[in-house]
Amino acid sequence: MSTHQHDIANFQHSHVFDAGNPTGERRTLAVLLITLITMVVEIITGWLTGSMALLADGWHMGTHAAAMGVALGAYVLARRWARDPRFSFGTWKIEVLAAFGSSVALGLVGIAIAAESIARLYRPTTIDTGTAFWVALVGLVVNLVCAWLLHGAEGGHAHHGHGHGHDDVDHHHDRRHGHDRAHDHGAARDLNLRAVYVHVLADALTSVLALLALAGAATLGWVWLDPAVGLVGAAMIAVWAVNLGRASAHTLLDAEPNPKLREQIEQALRADGDTQIAELHLWRVGRDNWAVIASVVAGQPADAAVYRDRLAHIAELAHVNVEVQVCPSCRASHP
Repeated sequence: MSTHQHDIANFQHSHVFDAGNPTGERRTLAVLLITLITMVVEIITGWLTGSMALLADGWHMGTHAAAMGVALGAYVLARRWARDPRFSFGTWKIEVLAAFGSSVALGLVGIAIAAESIARLYRPTTIDTGTAFWVALVGLVVNLVCAWLLHGAEGGHAHHGHGHGHDDVDHHHDRRHGHDRAHDHGAARDLNLRAVYVHVLADALTSVLALLALAGAATLGWVWLDPAVGLVGAAMIAVWAVNLGRASAHTLLDAEPNPKLREQIEQALRADGDTQIAELHLWRVGRDNWAVIASVVAGQPADAAVYRDRLAHIAELAHVNVEVQVCPSCRASHP
């Protein structure tokens, strides 16, 4: 029995489909540190002065800090396990999973604000408008700084280099593609960073609404305005939470249709006029990278490498698998 060792190096390639987002990771860390410092200062000051407004806002910031910590942890784990063979299509979805968790946390924050606002509509409480106003103003400034840090941190992803490979005897082929050009389909999205950004926006929104409510209570005596704007804020936070949850859930479940990219793949594979597509599976494996598995049938099928090369110009395809079959009726008519 032969013990010859085959050279399979050209048939293998890296499965790190997403280069990560170092800028987003660094800025998430910076925003987390700013939030934690502000939270600690508010809680200590609130405890020393007896201000419930400061204490409440401090613990409220703690919920957002926890979500940011999860986002940062997702970045770190995705980078650390990037070459772990257990993750067949890379570790990018760790970040997407963190985004989904953040959407749930954000929804719970919205529910808590709504519940407290409804309770205060029925049982109005005395508000220390002076202290509360300064707390809300400090919170708004902090969140504006954090939003500025996060803005533009979604770009800067590294592109992949060309992979190499050959066909096996069953006409299956995997190849990794990379191109240094702008992508035309499915713009790059960092759902993990988006989750952090939404938490910052939610905190900024509550600060703005609080300032408006406190101004109305102080000048017009409208105590009811505070819980009323609280309900408005809760509704907006709920909308953001649902949108973020829907986007991340669709990605986790590989339910992201990309009609333009799919059409481009189909046209490229059917370019010879003989080939038909029996199956085509397309799913996202990175912020701007997709994987495709296609089964093609032809009367006079070309080599799998030919079909692979027809897709080589599509920059978004990081992983391609093509299975080639001969049309059964054509085979019967040409023994």
